[in-house]
Amino acid sequence: MTTLAIRGVAVLVLIGIALGGHWVDRDGLRDNTDGSVSFLDIVYFTVVTVTTVGYGDIVPVSDSARMFDTFVVTPIRIFVFLIFLGSAYSFMLRQGWERWRMGLVRHELKDHVIVCGYGRSGSAAVSELLERGHSPQRIVVVDEDSGRLRLAEEWGVATVEGDATHNRVLEIAKVEAASNIIVCPGRDDTAVLIVLTCRRLAPRAGIAVSIAAIENELLARDAGATIIVNPVSFGGQLLAQCTTGPHVADYVTDLVTRAGRIELRERAVRAEEIGTSARDAAGSQIVRIYREEKVIEVAQAQAERLMAGDWVIELVEAT
Repeated sequence: MTTLAIRGVAVLVLIGIALGGHWVDRDGLRDNTDGSVSFLDIVYFTVVTVTTVGYGDIVPVSDSARMFDTFVVTPIRIFVFLIFLGSAYSFMLRQGWERWRMGLVRHELKDHVIVCGYGRSGSAAVSELLERGHSPQRIVVVDEDSGRLRLAEEWGVATVEGDATHNRVLEIAKVEAASNIIVCPGRDDTAVLIVLTCRRLAPRAGIAVSIAAIENELLARDAGATIIVNPVSFGGQLLAQCTTGPHVADYVTDLVTRAGRIELRERAVRAEEIGTSARDAAGSQIVRIYREEKVIEVAQAQAERLMAGDWVIELVEAT
């Protein structure tokens, strides 16, 4: 809407320039109907001349009026035409093309990531997903704000405009085929409701949600969230930890972002690692093991033997 408003103002300014020039040199115009050129005649003549080539009922007769029409009004007519053409492309042809393209992308979606909410957290999540090698065609952004969706489309991701708490909107995003869902609408109550809806429609998908209030974390967990991230409490804990040394924040940032020198990665245990110790795993540094519902640290005795079905968190050098 902002772009449309700017273009509308530009058209009015250009017509205003032509109107002012015609009014100043109104003696150079002749009305073939009644011989009198009034202000309304000037308005009519200006609009008709800018949008077409005129009807001949009012014509420039002086050299100055003809030169003004030739070297000022004609370029204005061209600019106004280009503005209208650009608007038609942006708001009709381009959007129609994007809807058709997004429809094809969504039709082929499977094992994709859905990001509900494209505010600061959502846009950062999409950026990080792309940095980590996710294909834009495997990411769907859901938001009610069309302006935010236009920004998301610049990354090449698929978009769905609508309220992510509604079944129909999530069904368009093919939530039932999604592998992971990131929920960050900016409000805890909305986030919990989205999690509830997603969990009902996609019982096997991983759901990560951003929650601001600590007391709402349990609600999000009960709603079906797999992972709960509280930026406020996490940021506070990190700031407090930094009092013990100046490098903690730098190291944590290194771990969680793709741009760092090292990163944390989660994977299933490899066949060749079964039966070996977590400390002896080749090519990686395992820092934690998840075995069924148990969390096993590397220093524990259970970590001396990796088992089939284990999931491990490892430190690896960023590539």
